[in-house]
Parts: sequence; C-alpha cells; structure tokens
Amino acid sequence: MNLASFACNPADSKGRLHPEVAAPTRTDFQRDRDRIVHSTAFRRLVYKTQVFLNHEGDLFRTRLTHSLEVAQLGRSIARALGINEDLVEAVSLAHDLGHTPFGHAGQDALNDCMGAFGGFEHNLQSLRVVDSLEERYPAYDGLNLTFETREGILKHCSLPNAQRLEQIEPGGVGSRFVHKRQPSLEAQLCNLADEIAYNAHDIDDGVRSGLLTLEQLDEVELFARYRAEATREHPHLLDAGMQRRCLHESIRRMLSAQVYDVMDSTRDALNEHKPLNVEEVRALPVLVRFSPLMREQSLELKRFLFRALYRHPQVMEMAGGAKQIVRDLFTLYMSSPQEMKPAYALKAQQGDEKARAVTVSDFIAGMTDRYAIREHERLSGQRLMA
Repeated sequence: MNLASFACNPADSKGRLHPEVAAPTRTDFQRDRDRIVHSTAFRRLVYKTQVFLNHEGDLFRTRLTHSLEVAQLGRSIARALGINEDLVEAVSLAHDLGHTPFGHAGQDALNDCMGAFGGFEHNLQSLRVVDSLEERYPAYDGLNLTFETREGILKHCSLPNAQRLEQIEPGGVGSRFVHKRQPSLEAQLCNLADEIAYNAHDIDDGVRSGLLTLEQLDEVELFARYRAEATREHPHLLDAGMQRRCLHESIRRMLSAQVYDVMDSTRDALNEHKPLNVEEVRALPVLVRFSPLMREQSLELKRFLFRALYRHPQVMEMAGGAKQIVRDLFTLYMSSPQEMKPAYALKAQQGDEKARAVTVSDFIAGMTDRYAIREHERLSGQRLMA
C-alpha cells in the first residue's frame, strides 16, 4: 500500500487502550476491521433500518447494507487520494454500530427518554459499543480498537460529552471536539461517503416504495441532470417497464459524479494547504470536501428528501409507532429491569437511577427492529406494527 505522507500509517498509530502484540500478517487497522466484522453489534445491523422498517420489504436498505456501501465508496476514494483504505473500511463498517432500532425515529425517542440523564447520541453509542459493550475478550471489555478507528467512529459529539471523554482519556478521541481540531483524512472521508451513500439509497428506496416518483425527483437538479443524460444516451429508458433501469442508471451517474468531485476538490484542498503529516491535517480546516457547486446541489437533494420522503405521511405514521415502542420499552424496563436479559437486569439493579437508565438505553439501542417489536408486544400486550 503506497500511502501519502498525510495518510494514517498503522506503523505510527497512537495505539490501543490496552497494548497488544502486533499481528504477524495484518496491520492494526486490518485487525480493527476484522474485529468489527466479527462483532455482535455488526451482525445486528442486518435487522436495523434506515428509513423503512425491516419487515416492510426485503429489498430496502438496512444499516448493514448501508455500511457496506459507505465502505465501498470510501475505499474507492481513499485509493485515489493515497490515504489508508483499511482504516476507511474499518470506520465505515463501525460508524452505525450504536444506532437504535427504527432508524432516526428510534434515536429521537431514546434521546427524549434519556433527557434527564444526559441524552442519547448514536455516534457516542457507537464508540461505547466498541469500547465497552462488546464482550469478546478475556482481558478487557470492548474490541480494543486503535485510536484512529475510534476517532473516526466518533464523528459527532456534544461538548459536554466530549469534555467527559477528555477527563477519562486525556488527549483521546474527545479531545478534538474540545480543542476544535479535525480528525484524520480517513475519518473525514467516511463522513462524506456516509452522506453520499444515504442520499443515493434513500432515492432508490423511496422510488421502490412508491413514495417518490421520477417526476418528483426531476425537481432536484443533481438527479435531473443525470437522468436526462442517461435517457439522452439510452432513449429506451423512457419506455414503459424501464423505470428501474432508468433509476439505477441515473443514480449510478450521480454517484460517480459526486465521487470524482470529492477526489478533485480534496486534491485541490491538499495542494492548497500542503499538510505533511496527520497532525498537520488535524490543525487545518476539513480537507475532504465537495466543490461549492456540488455541496449546494447535495444540500438541495437532502432538503428534497426531508420534505418529500422523511416527512411523508406514511413514513411519519411508521415513525410514530416506532417512537411509542421505544418510549414504552424504556418505561417498562426502568420500572421492571428484571424483564431485560439477565446480564442487563443484574447491572441495572446494582446502580442508581442514572446507571439504570444508561443500562436500559444500552439494551434498547442494541435491539433490532423485530426484537423491539416482539419485546413490546410481550410486555405491553399491544401489537403496534404488523
């Protein structure tokens, strides 16, 4: 692997919380990736959803397929920029490990439930998963990932939580939020690849569900340009029965344009600022970026999806049921912690009210959609989702 001087080199990693002997055939970032793939939280992502609930259709994206798409996009861009593909892949695969069931609806509900106890942040929960909640090794909790992977996982963090992390781990992954510095280029790339991937697949899932039409999407310049280009080169895509092919070809072209835009814009930023190493990257503005025009067009697409898809009455109705399930489960487990799995029940009964709430939050956040639905029905006698 030919790495640029500003890339994260595993030989120069800031290391793990618990020192380990190096592996004979894998770099530290490759080991991180492998640990993530074999984790329980990663397997659960297959039954956690983005916008549409898992039981609504077998072909809609899940957190797992989304994470794989982010990793694919990230690796392609990383290779072109000379930064570390293995680190990009590890962060991409782990970035959603802390997401609740039911996508953003579940996250919002759990944040409300935890309001009196510090709230709930899914990025912080992803870090919590890899640092302490996974139980796979005899000598420590968590996966004991490298600093660089953990830094990329924690892409957002409120200042109070960052300050708490800094007290526990001075100079650690919370430090950059306190001191207003940037993460590595690999972490910056994962953040942007995440945005590119979910915009594209939400278009796909939205049309597949029948909640969006190609005609609606023609309102969005970024999509309309590549649909027009595709149908101009392949006029038969306008024929009846060709909608799926037309959609896929339009999205493919849009994705390619965004990927090449990121490559070109990031190269321009690197040439302008000329960082010599990772520490210089951290002191500069965000360097992995869209061009100004692509940034504006991407924001227009996000605004369209928010208005036409995420706030669609059918999605809002589903979100309402999802939020009620999470709120009810939180209340039920707080009053009857013995209803949780034995390890969580024991932990919840040993601490004060805040410790109990954190344990209940951990338990709910780790649930898949279908497990949360079953648990709610078992405990409440109500079937809120078919």
